[in-house]
Amino acid sequence: MELTSVVKFLENRTILVTGATGFLAKIFVEKILRVQPNVKKLYLLLRAQDHNAALQRFNNEAVAKDLFKLLREKYGANLNTFISQRTTIIPGDITCGENLGVKDSNLLEEMWREVEVVVNLAATTNFDERYDTSLELNTLGAIHVLNFAKKCSKLKVLLHVSTAYVSGEKAGLIMETPYNLGETLNGTSGLNIDTEKKVMEETLKQLRFEGSSEETITAAMKELGLERARKYGWPNPYVFTKALAEMVLGDLKEDVPLVIFRPTIITSTFQDPFPGWVEGIRTIDSLVVGYGKGRLTCFLGDPDAIIDIIPADMVVNAMIVTMMAHADQRGSQIIYHVGTSVSNPIELTRLQDFGFHYFREHPWIDKQGKPVIVGKVNVLSSMDSFRRFMALHYLLPLKGLEIVNTVLCQFFEAKYLELHRKIKFVMRLIDLYGPYLFFKGIYDDMNTEKLRRAGKEAGIELDVFNFSPKSINWEDYFSNTHIPGVVKYVFK
Repeated sequence: MELTSVVKFLENRTILVTGATGFLAKIFVEKILRVQPNVKKLYLLLRAQDHNAALQRFNNEAVAKDLFKLLREKYGANLNTFISQRTTIIPGDITCGENLGVKDSNLLEEMWREVEVVVNLAATTNFDERYDTSLELNTLGAIHVLNFAKKCSKLKVLLHVSTAYVSGEKAGLIMETPYNLGETLNGTSGLNIDTEKKVMEETLKQLRFEGSSEETITAAMKELGLERARKYGWPNPYVFTKALAEMVLGDLKEDVPLVIFRPTIITSTFQDPFPGWVEGIRTIDSLVVGYGKGRLTCFLGDPDAIIDIIPADMVVNAMIVTMMAHADQRGSQIIYHVGTSVSNPIELTRLQDFGFHYFREHPWIDKQGKPVIVGKVNVLSSMDSFRRFMALHYLLPLKGLEIVNTVLCQFFEAKYLELHRKIKFVMRLIDLYGPYLFFKGIYDDMNTEKLRRAGKEAGIELDVFNFSPKSINWEDYFSNTHIPGVVKYVFK
């Protein structure tokens, strides 16, 4: 590992970024444009019908956001010119073969000739995604990106962003080690990417042959994803297809320098380009939103559990430093956990306290102009207590409503169906997220720590590319950065 100036490494560099309008990808692009305006070219691949649609989507979903306000302040009316000179926006799709859906043959040749770094951020992170979508994007798409990278004559490194939760429900210290092809979490044999592809395609074909509606097909493919994941020990199709991708990339990489990045739960920016920028309801933020609006009065989970969260800009900073650190290491593979459960752990109960104090001092104002008064959340610390709670507060009233509805000739049919839907929705969420509510694993980040130490010794710009979890004061971060950011950018 040879560490030099990160800013200098980025100078005159040509980088391909897939999934360019995603949350992390936008932070990555903004960071590079801001700290190294002399980057040669960022090829930004995103789904769109044509170039104009791709350009419009990138401008609307990235450049127009607050995230780019420092660049906007610096370049003013010249911002679009500055960005257009350093980026090429490409309509494409990593599920469409090793050309990544790029139809312009001249552009393809140019990319194969010029690209030095490939950063694969295209993915679906939905726990309840259709199996065909998850497999095609998270696994097969990753293979296509690898095959594209192999054609790049100047390739220095391929950085693939995975997730720490490929570990499934493992407890204890989880190491930064690869998964071998066919390895499963529960010891079940027979895991094979070709078999998974065949099962997915044949199920889809059969459903269409039977004339199933799109709604029926979607429901069936979601159930198939859960079934296939749990057969081999993973809790959902998202982490299963991400684990499959890691296995196949490791097996097929040949001499490609491969870095696999496993971030934990990603939250709002810590400091860069400014504190608190976030987009969409991201994992724990659904709890913040629900609690702040007075909708979350109880929660299922172990209050003493360690919640592994990491600010988005720290993830991006670590990504950029690893690109430089592992450039030109032909045939190498290294895995980085980027999280906080070892270096700076925080318990679930502390998050609850931060939320309680914040919304007591800064209550959400509802549509009627009244402040929402929050209270302490009733934490159900076991599945048994949750089932008792659901039975007492929901299932018994539902049964009573069903009886009354029958007696009164379906007079309360709409109310009954609405309550039934709500209960079904909650139970589905518990089914999907249950494995993480009592998660007992912590993520070893020794490779990441070694990189930090090596960077410090080499004198690289760790002030510009900070990814040290120890620099986070959790109370200050949640009270003054993250929750205010969620309120500003996520609350509707």
